[in-house]
Amino acid sequence: MTAPARNTICLWFDRDAEAAARFYAATFPDSAVGAIHRAPGDYPDGQQGDVLVVEFTVLGLPCMGLNGGPAFRHSEAFSFQVATTTQEETDRYWNAIVGHGGQESACGWCKDRWGISWQITPVQLTRATTHPDRAAAKRAFDAMMTMKKIDIAAIEAAVAGR
Repeated sequence: MTAPARNTICLWFDRDAEAAARFYAATFPDSAVGAIHRAPGDYPDGQQGDVLVVEFTVLGLPCMGLNGGPAFRHSEAFSFQVATTTQEETDRYWNAIVGHGGQESACGWCKDRWGISWQITPVQLTRATTHPDRAAAKRAFDAMMTMKKIDIAAIEAAVAGR
């Protein structure tokens, strides 16, 4: 038996931790579903034998999903930030999340159908908004503020002043 990770992200779900883990594993590289633990007895929002905890990784980060019931909801105060390198990669992740019951937000943020927030962030955006030419950085930032999904070509055009 391998030792558990020293630091694991615990995500609270109503009842869909396994479905979420399988979606993340199918969507992102270096992601997988590990052990699935069933409740050894009844608990306030479930019964003996129900899936209670799912161990999984997302982009190499150890996570666990806890089916704890409806008491707590996700918020934008926690998000996964996914650095992308191409528009195709940005589109693929964005479309997977939004297209499977999620919703768009602003500035590269979206939520999956379980309410978990994701920042799909092209590295070009980070470089642009931290550009040493502060006027170019502001143009990139202003362009980003008008977007939902990040358009890399539009960000690069803003940096160039086009």
